[in-house]
Amino acid sequence: MAQSRRRNRWLAALALLAVLAGAAWAIMWRPALAPLDRPASVDRTLLARGANLARLGMCASCHTADPARPFAGGVPIGTPFGTVYSTNITPDARTGIGNWSLEAFERAMRQGVARDGRLLYPAFPYNHYTRLARDDMRALYAYFMTRLALEAPARPNDLRFPFGLRPLVAFWNSLYLDDSPWRQDPRQSAEWNRGAYVAHALAHCAACHTPRTGLGGPDLQRQFDGGEAGGWYAPALNANSPSPLPWTREHLAQYLRIGIAPGHAVAAGPMQDVVHELGQAEPADVAALATYIHGYLRQAPAREHKAHPPAQQPGPLPAPAENDAELASMRLGHELYTTACARCHDAGREASSGTALPLQQAVALHDPDPRSLIHIIRQGIVPPDGEPGRWMPGFDMMSDAQVTALAAYLRRYGAHAAPWPGLEETVKETRKP
Repeated sequence: MAQSRRRNRWLAALALLAVLAGAAWAIMWRPALAPLDRPASVDRTLLARGANLARLGMCASCHTADPARPFAGGVPIGTPFGTVYSTNITPDARTGIGNWSLEAFERAMRQGVARDGRLLYPAFPYNHYTRLARDDMRALYAYFMTRLALEAPARPNDLRFPFGLRPLVAFWNSLYLDDSPWRQDPRQSAEWNRGAYVAHALAHCAACHTPRTGLGGPDLQRQFDGGEAGGWYAPALNANSPSPLPWTREHLAQYLRIGIAPGHAVAAGPMQDVVHELGQAEPADVAALATYIHGYLRQAPAREHKAHPPAQQPGPLPAPAENDAELASMRLGHELYTTACARCHDAGREASSGTALPLQQAVALHDPDPRSLIHIIRQGIVPPDGEPGRWMPGFDMMSDAQVTALAAYLRRYGAHAAPWPGLEETVKETRKP
């Protein structure tokens, strides 16, 4: 009798596993679509529109590792689960999308499914592109199918087990992929609606500026509440914006196009790629995006700004430290500021000057997360190769203790804010390759 019960339990367990396997297969399975046997026929009148859409969608940022080989892929995209490498989206028939039909292209953009039926990892933001209008999808297809065909085989991804198992993507899609059509808000202006469409269906702003759940999906209950991109903190774009000065719509539009605006820090880190792409897009679309985002930022409270301690006088600090160790750290941070930062940042900045932003106005000091400031201290801010722009040297020769002291000093006496918890550990973590 006991043996019979054990056998029945084994049979029940096997049956359950079979059902789960069948369910997983049903959820993930997608048929391969027939390859094109000749070059795609496209409407060339759509090319200018497609080029603008590709810039608004930041396609080159993720799919161009080598500027001499545009859209050939190979860009490493870091995720909490490992590294995903972008693929070749040029019309090369063997290693790119040259034998993809419009149907295959659209399925990838809306559902995250490659022509051969493989599920694409959501590092590719198809959960945003799924909202694209049909005509815009056709224009993007026409644009990419007329680029220079480049041979570039896909690099293997480096994902920790079990995240490299593509069936898991099907469950992710069931939780986070909303493929309902984009709808305008009749209560808002035409420009606001255009900006909302650009922000969500193309520029995928929420992908960086919205927190993510433990499964890597967007936490839609906290829209634009701050996130991360490439190890940098992406600040909140809503009432929780850490910006020390309020944004005007005009300044935001200027910043999105050229990466600098009065009273605000220059674009750095992943935002430089965004500015590079938006700077080549239609100005009206960027203005519309600024109008939409500014609607969120208007909710942010203004902050009081106090004078920065005199950097040229490295004498007694303006406020007592809590203990001897903190006092020593503040003194070191003050010394580093006066020797490495004050020459530029105490001079004040005008639109055409070569001097830097007063650090009280630098958003990285006010962020709830210190990573962006740490990256800026170490890496500096360098314009893309061959392009003009604001430049700041990096100080990678500083030790972890020096970076920690400088960041702590700037946080306290620049932002007049509470210390970042775990700053020393964060400094160590950000140095890891």
